Amino acid sequence: MPDTKPDLHLDEEGVCNACRSYENRKVVDWDRRHEELVKLLDKYRRPDGDNWDCIVPVSGGKDSTYQVVRMLQYGLNPLCVTSTTCDLSDLGRKNIENLKHLGVDYIEVSPNPLVRAKLNRVGLLQVGDISWPEHVGIFTIPVRAAVQFNVPLIVWGENSQNEYGGPAAAAEGNILTRRWLEEFGGLLGMRVSDLIGQEGIEGKHLINYSYPSDEELARVGVTGLFLGHYIPWDGLANTLIATANGFHSYDKVVEGSMVNYENLDNYQTGIHDYFKYLKFGFGRATDLACLHIRRGRLTRQDGLDAVRRLDGLFPWEYLGKSLEEILRPLDITVDEFIRVCDKFTNKKIFKRDVSGALVKDRDGNLSKLNFDNP
Repeated sequence: MPDTKPDLHLDEEGVCNACRSYENRKVVDWDRRHEELVKLLDKYRRPDGDNWDCIVPVSGGKDSTYQVVRMLQYGLNPLCVTSTTCDLSDLGRKNIENLKHLGVDYIEVSPNPLVRAKLNRVGLLQVGDISWPEHVGIFTIPVRAAVQFNVPLIVWGENSQNEYGGPAAAAEGNILTRRWLEEFGGLLGMRVSDLIGQEGIEGKHLINYSYPSDEELARVGVTGLFLGHYIPWDGLANTLIATANGFHSYDKVVEGSMVNYENLDNYQTGIHDYFKYLKFGFGRATDLACLHIRRGRLTRQDGLDAVRRLDGLFPWEYLGKSLEEILRPLDITVDEFIRVCDKFTNKKIFKRDVSGALVKDRDGNLSKLNFDNP
């Protein structure tokens, strides 16, 4: 991982905290962790069946499909809750329908699409994140459902701080708290209250993006656990299990990625990942290469070769949908989008000509300064 990644810590040996977290798995007593999980799930199990045992936030993706399969294997009766993506793909809908047919109760919350398009626009223009409303909603909506339906336990997947590196990797080992949600749940420095008055947005439009009060959370006793704390987390293994239970992958490598089995539900994801590349000099292909290098599936050189070919390509399309189509609901043209891209591009990372303009090839792809040290 590059040191441009926010919150990444490189120790005195030049090893990042994500790699250290993975190394620490070797000393974990996973049998004991599993026993802890079983006891915890039994604590929240409703023996009389008068309510759901837990809430599982789901997107229909590989990981949430895996989470549902595991909860059913433990004999729990989960309520699956989806916060609909900002631009749901056909493949995403197909996987949601498959997840429902695993045999679960399911609720899908679809926030006002006109308001969401405004939030996409504000997020893109102000903080360079088109997916701001989605990344907030996937955390707030399941928590709101937990309060509304009086279901205390929420079963999340992995702690992203562990998988990708961050300050909450150790501090928040197995419990997803309100502090974790507010600091690492997608706000990116832009609070929900900041949006009121912009683009005609009112407080009533932001209900789905607001956390319940501390009093409401305490009344229900809402707690959220990271399943990846108790079971060794591996996206590829999760994919194999999800596929065996009807999950569908893409028919080629996803644009901006290096696999075909993740980020399949939202046509806007390519834009989100591209802006990460513009700001920090790495994209989704780098994330995935690092995950597989840690697990011994790739050499570092193979990872570098894949990243140099696949990372940071201009997002002309995603899952077969054109950039122009994706931007249309936001009332942004491709030319305007390119200007926004240039605004958020880290000029310390990418090449510029003598006039200071960014160097691009005929497809609009940038050229990075040579910081690599294989």
